[in-house]
Amino acid sequence: MLSAFSNSLKIPELRRRILFTLGLIFICRLVATVPAPGVDALALRRVIESIESQVGGGFLGWIDLFSGGALANCAVGALGIMPYISASIILQLMTAIIPALERLAREGESGRQKLTQYTRYLTIAICCIQGTVLAVSLERPGSLGIPDAVLVPHPGIGFRLMTVLSLTTGTVLMMWLGEQMTERGIGNGISMIITVNIVSRLPDALFAATNMFRKVEGMAQFSMFHLVGMAVLIFLVTAGTIALTQAQRKVPIHTTKRVVGRKVYGGQNTYMPLRINYSGVMPIIFASVMLAFPAAILRRIPLGFARQLGEAFDMGEPLYLATYGALILFFSYFWVATQFNPLQIADDLKRNGGYVPGIRPGRPTAEFLDKTMTRVTLVGAVFLTVIAVIPSVMHKQFNVPWLVASFFGGTSLLIVVGVALDTMRQVESHLLMRHYDGFLKKGKLRGRR
Repeated sequence: MLSAFSNSLKIPELRRRILFTLGLIFICRLVATVPAPGVDALALRRVIESIESQVGGGFLGWIDLFSGGALANCAVGALGIMPYISASIILQLMTAIIPALERLAREGESGRQKLTQYTRYLTIAICCIQGTVLAVSLERPGSLGIPDAVLVPHPGIGFRLMTVLSLTTGTVLMMWLGEQMTERGIGNGISMIITVNIVSRLPDALFAATNMFRKVEGMAQFSMFHLVGMAVLIFLVTAGTIALTQAQRKVPIHTTKRVVGRKVYGGQNTYMPLRINYSGVMPIIFASVMLAFPAAILRRIPLGFARQLGEAFDMGEPLYLATYGALILFFSYFWVATQFNPLQIADDLKRNGGYVPGIRPGRPTAEFLDKTMTRVTLVGAVFLTVIAVIPSVMHKQFNVPWLVASFFGGTSLLIVVGVALDTMRQVESHLLMRHYDGFLKKGKLRGRR
């Protein structure tokens, strides 16, 4: 594996791509540290840390994790790349519902370019909305649950316009950098930016983990037994995440022979890969957002029952975990239902002379694929739920700091593992093309299809 890394620098094209990617990553991290005007960054950081320690991260802590600490720094990249991700998800869901967008998606490169342009416009609109909400929230810290804090020394319409303009510019810049990284660098640019933002919190997480085993008043909170247990857990969870990301159900596909002139086409045996975790991290993101708002609203209702119900939805509580798991299962099937079209796949197979052995072409093939995908999705959704709830259980039941627990599962680990595997697969393809060994001596690294 070490020789593969050294060989990647010997190939001029691959070396240029890697250095170009590293340069753009440096610019992205710079955008996450340049402060936006008009906000007391030190006071905001104290508010974020207070919220994270109280409710295990909360919605603001979740956004701060994906922005790489830019929200706590009140940087121009405080919104991060998430508005672009949100716009992409909305367009994907609308493509499955609106026939005009579905026709654009089938038009090839020109249609994809139009959808990309629509995604950019929608990203700017989302940035304006989120920037306005964030500016108003900073002017009124009581909405964040911190009534005594003063985050904006000079509030007003000027501050709101400047904040919206700064945050929108930061997000658009990172969106453009991500597209350039995809085109001229290595890996998927948008995913790479999110991964780098998550990994940038790793030094703080290691420092917090070290403090867990320091002696306070002559006694440490965690013992050596806990250290060994955490090391075993991170190994098992990482291995399980890799297995979940790479696992697939191979449906055999046979193609009939066709004779055109003197050439024979088809007659091959191949397979259709159905990914176990077809929806990726989307169910966890949807479930986290869905649970963040009801808990925040219930805590602000001046009724005892409402506040108790809001506290029951705190991260790690039994009601929260049960609802969280149910939402992940629901959104796993929802994403598959909107993105996986068995009828279209069956029609394409029939048109190209392909068929599943033992299954009649057409609607029976579509029903077989739908039934197989339903069973596969159940396994992936259960496994995804287990990985997603591990950080909440560690934080609530074992008093592990949220910054440390977030790296033991959930969205962070799934994104980091998935992007790392995709990037290694791309690097390995460049190495194998030039007759170098890949990262694995026996066989090549299996990529996600």
